[in-house]
Amino acid sequence: MSDVESLGGGLFEEPEDFRPPVAPDHYVTYTREFISPESVSKQADVELKLVGKSPLWGHLLWNAGKYTAQHIDKHPEQIVGKTVLELGAAGALPSIVAGLVGAKNVVCTDYPDSDLIANIKHNCRNLPNVHVEGYIWGNSYEPLLEANNGEKFDFIVLSDLVFNHTEHNKLLQTTKDLLKADGRALVVFSPHRPKLLPNDLQFFDTAKDDFGFKVTKIEMVNWKPMFDEDEETVEIRSRVYAYYLEL
Repeated sequence: MSDVESLGGGLFEEPEDFRPPVAPDHYVTYTREFISPESVSKQADVELKLVGKSPLWGHLLWNAGKYTAQHIDKHPEQIVGKTVLELGAAGALPSIVAGLVGAKNVVCTDYPDSDLIANIKHNCRNLPNVHVEGYIWGNSYEPLLEANNGEKFDFIVLSDLVFNHTEHNKLLQTTKDLLKADGRALVVFSPHRPKLLPNDLQFFDTAKDDFGFKVTKIEMVNWKPMFDEDEETVEIRSRVYAYYLEL
């Protein structure tokens, strides 16, 4: 009898509760409330599969993503027949709605985590005009340009990304380098950490002062915050800010 056998076959088996269970993937349905006559597809309901849990926060459908999708539906003139790039797409709702509205080509990107990218591809599988690429901000643009026939983009989406304060310069450089001269970027965010709102807003000062963008505030609206916590900050956390960046 070997030493392992003498110790019992179950010695190295982990108890069922040794590791926390992996959160299952889940589905949410987004309903397009502002479908315009110009929209190529009149499909109202968009079913999104979201990863069960992600350190990249791709497991939630954020207010900024829903606002961005509404904006795209309300402004088909910015999308129909145009090329679109989404950075940090998570569940990819804005890219999907852009594809439904009638974008010529959409390149939908997020960090090249295998589960996250597979999930985005699943969500976009029925849209031949939406292409999914793993992309790290600041890396070579070659795969993004190749996915867009070698051209820069008419419209770039940055939805709920400015909380990454250390990445502002990379996001802005990427946007500047990939936006057509007459193009437009849409930046939407909510202040998830109220005390750091000034750091969020610094993104737009940096865009103007260091990268030469024309910055236009579209609006600030209040929606129900994502999490029920800290009554003192509920108003700030309910905010959704939207801006345009133009060269």
